[in-house]
Amino acid sequence: MDKFVIEGGKRLEGAVRIGGAKNSVLKLMAASIMADSPCEIRNVPDIADVHIMSDVLRNIGLGVTFADGTLRITPATDPCLEVPYHLAKRIRAAVDVLGSLLTRYGKARVAMPGGDNIGSRQIDMHMKGLVQMGATLGVSHGYLEGEATRLEGSHLSLDFASVGTTENLLIAACMASGRTVIENVAKEPEILDLAMFITGMGGRIEGAGTSTLIVDGVDRLSGTDHDVIGDRIEAGTYLLAGAVTRGKVAISGAEASYIEIVMDKMREAGCSVEVSADEITVTVPGEVNGVELSTLPYPGFPTDLQPQMLALLACARGTSFVTENIFDNRFMVVDEFNRLGADMKTREHHAIVRGVARLSGAPVTATDLRAGAGLVLGGLVADGTTEVYDIQHIDRGYEKFEQKLASLGARIKRVPADA
Repeated sequence: MDKFVIEGGKRLEGAVRIGGAKNSVLKLMAASIMADSPCEIRNVPDIADVHIMSDVLRNIGLGVTFADGTLRITPATDPCLEVPYHLAKRIRAAVDVLGSLLTRYGKARVAMPGGDNIGSRQIDMHMKGLVQMGATLGVSHGYLEGEATRLEGSHLSLDFASVGTTENLLIAACMASGRTVIENVAKEPEILDLAMFITGMGGRIEGAGTSTLIVDGVDRLSGTDHDVIGDRIEAGTYLLAGAVTRGKVAISGAEASYIEIVMDKMREAGCSVEVSADEITVTVPGEVNGVELSTLPYPGFPTDLQPQMLALLACARGTSFVTENIFDNRFMVVDEFNRLGADMKTREHHAIVRGVARLSGAPVTATDLRAGAGLVLGGLVADGTTEVYDIQHIDRGYEKFEQKLASLGARIKRVPADA
């Protein structure tokens, strides 16, 4: 187990390239189960979750190689239609293979999923939709068990725009018989990327990026080559790192339109965010001011950037009000920010952030992936030394996080946790 040791107070300056989207590539990997020939997925980040998902696919029987940012996935010759607990507990995306296995092989047994401890993320809607498509599903001894002779096209309407449910049902519908219409779906860019990947495999999908998906099932899907979209959450994290340290940071490899509301909120707080054909650059010409914001499904402010935004608001002038509408445990990070000298209080799903003159270094714990990133940003601006523990959470979603920050001038190093 490692920790980050950060010497704060260094203004970040320079450029960094953003990698492929974590929240996309894991779902592309799940969808590759349906292909009857090899898939090549490029611009893949070298992060822990990709390696865990690779182990999930290998356990099913697929061949997986990963080198130089490229995944090559070959079909299973003798598939094992089960994802055991020791793998599923490590990654939430393991549940996405449920739809792939059912639609391709007609059977699946998947341990109840794990992932970040950020609140209730029930899979009831996944199960409800698959049952409507003709699957027989149940939970036994901690496993989801499902069977279907062949899934059938159906008219589905989600209770709310769940990203995971949208992805699982989209995948399941691809090889179902007939047409499936899914209403009130998520509109995240990662959904569009998944739809493009499946279309490249020969799938027939309309409406990606809108609130209604129309999927005409096909009998077979072939392999394809695909470049993963840039990671909008990584992009926002580095822009906020630049703003937190009152530096000048330019990022490339990310689509600006995918983080428009993040840039708008940063501008509202007093940051300058300039967009060119190749880069997005942040500077802070004056004071940072408090803002009000609410996390919402895309195109709203992403919950995955809320802790990083808290790091910026911790030293902003005035009071900020932050409402978390997605995950009920996302404010677990507030206690850790207060260890750094922040003045934050929570009430139900609201946080009140009173800006302080400065943060002070302290030992803190990354309670989840994005909380860990937020605490690192806090450490970058804090006086003295900050130690961030449990950084295995951060490794799940950020490739070479400390190296990229160091390239911008941050004084950060990875050392054993007991050092």
